[in-house]
Amino acid sequence: MPLMEALGSALLGLLLSGAAARVLAQRLPSRRVVLVSGVLGALFGAYLTHFALGPGHITLTAALVGAGLVSAVVLSLLLRPAPGSRGRSHRPPFSLPSRG
Repeated sequence: MPLMEALGSALLGLLLSGAAARVLAQRLPSRRVVLVSGVLGALFGAYLTHFALGPGHITLTAALVGAGLVSAVVLSLLLRPAPGSRGRSHRPPFSLPSRG
């Protein structure tokens, strides 16, 4: 069963990171970094879920859900701001609008 968890998690991480690299290519670093981060995040998510639930309470579904969630979080940390989004606001952050 642990082998199926690891293989399923790695495949899920690869699918998630491949989809993210295809859809958000301009906002992510190189494709290799995205793919490796997605797979490693999924493997860590499966391990973390396995550790949190304890022996005897883990199922393949629970491991894959944990793997998918952690992989998505890791991939979201790689996102950069969209191009052209810096110049939209002309006032500094936390400033009050002027009445003039």
